[in-house]
Amino acid sequence: MDPLDIARWQFAITTVYHFMFVPISIGLSAMVAGYQVAWLRTGNTQWLRLTRFFGKLFLINFAIGVVTGIVQEFQFGMNWSDYSRFVGDVFGAPLAIEGLLAFFLESTFLGLWIFGWDRLPAKLHNACMWLVHLGTLFSAYFILAANSWMQNPVGYAFNPETGRAEMNDFAAVMFNKVQLVTFPHVVLAAYMTAAAFVVGIAFWHMRREQAVDATSDETSMWRKATRTGAWIVLVTGIGVAAVGDIQGKVMTEVQPMKMAAAEALYETEQPASFSVLTIGTPDGEHEKFAITIPRLLSFLATGTTDGEVKGIRELREQYKETYGQDPGAAYYSAGDYTPNIPTTYWTFRFMMGLGFLAMGVATWLLWATRKGRAPAGRLLYLAVVLLPFMPLFANSMGWIFTELGRQPWAVFGLMTTASAVSPGVSATEMLISLITLTAVYGVLAIVEVRLLLTYIRKGADPVTEDDLPKVRSDDDADKPFAFAY
Repeated sequence: MDPLDIARWQFAITTVYHFMFVPISIGLSAMVAGYQVAWLRTGNTQWLRLTRFFGKLFLINFAIGVVTGIVQEFQFGMNWSDYSRFVGDVFGAPLAIEGLLAFFLESTFLGLWIFGWDRLPAKLHNACMWLVHLGTLFSAYFILAANSWMQNPVGYAFNPETGRAEMNDFAAVMFNKVQLVTFPHVVLAAYMTAAAFVVGIAFWHMRREQAVDATSDETSMWRKATRTGAWIVLVTGIGVAAVGDIQGKVMTEVQPMKMAAAEALYETEQPASFSVLTIGTPDGEHEKFAITIPRLLSFLATGTTDGEVKGIRELREQYKETYGQDPGAAYYSAGDYTPNIPTTYWTFRFMMGLGFLAMGVATWLLWATRKGRAPAGRLLYLAVVLLPFMPLFANSMGWIFTELGRQPWAVFGLMTTASAVSPGVSATEMLISLITLTAVYGVLAIVEVRLLLTYIRKGADPVTEDDLPKVRSDDDADKPFAFAY
């Protein structure tokens, strides 16, 4: 077996798996903090119960996310040592800041939030969760800055003596044009994913409580969570689509091959039609059947309805002319410069389709629950229970599209993926690593699902007067921290 293929499979499995936890952690930290604000402003203990309930689920997800994220850094040195050597001077700064600033911000204030219910003033305690959320945003920003540099390398100079890319403009790396559209796109998608997670769970509980007493406080509480979550899904979904439109134009500018691959557009067109559905040969080279919308691709790619969108064949020849001549540096490689067309095409559509489907379900749910109504249809129930998976898998499809659409480049225009793999690691060693990590991740998945289902079924614990945070006095100075869960 080819070590390169095994290394790519391992990185794909671990990265996609890890990113299932990331958007929920980012979005759920904000929603938990928001529910706590609602409790502080209204005094309604329903919001406090929701804060604690979804806080537990956030902690479970956050813990598994941290564990699975650590593996990503080790892979750079294990399977991708040539890549690490080449990009280390650029990646070092944002990833170090992410670890030193963002992760410590998250972990420190999360600890204060967990143990500080009976020790911190209520508003300060709430501020801790907001700071946790701020830490998740910082973490996302610095990691995405590193990834955006792979998509559009800027702010660096190549040192021929060391064979490394060296950062010479930190601001250019941090404010890369790709980064400025990728960050809001990813964060809004995270809010959408976490809100869908909340809606699916809250609606399930609401239906159960309605069967007992449609006017009970329990039903009212879960209705609040259902509708607030559905509104967030809808609003952030619109934001994701709007930013995604801008992102598509930037992508066309810096990576035109990715846009052409996303549409399976082999020949340059002006104006270009958007493919709703295309059926072609297995290699994607020849179209058999297509449903298209005239001029829409031109608008998505260029902002005008008559803009030119270059096709794969023209770009392939252009890339070969630009990158095909090996100047003697090991990180250049001549080649096809074409990503896997069928995978790129379909992941792009699954990403958009699942996102729009989630928005449609949220809109349907808001309409069905308006003015205190109690929806009872089986189809709506099924759609809402499946809702959490729609933006979650849309996120995964988006990242698969982003990374596969860049192939064969590890760093666009500078280093191919084939040149990035560790030269001294054998296929056997990589295969053992792949099997081991897959098994460990499988165990973690069982732990995660078991813990989540246990606490989801249990529901929100009731709140008594003894559970409410109390005003501190001088006599409390030596009181130990209280673990809220």
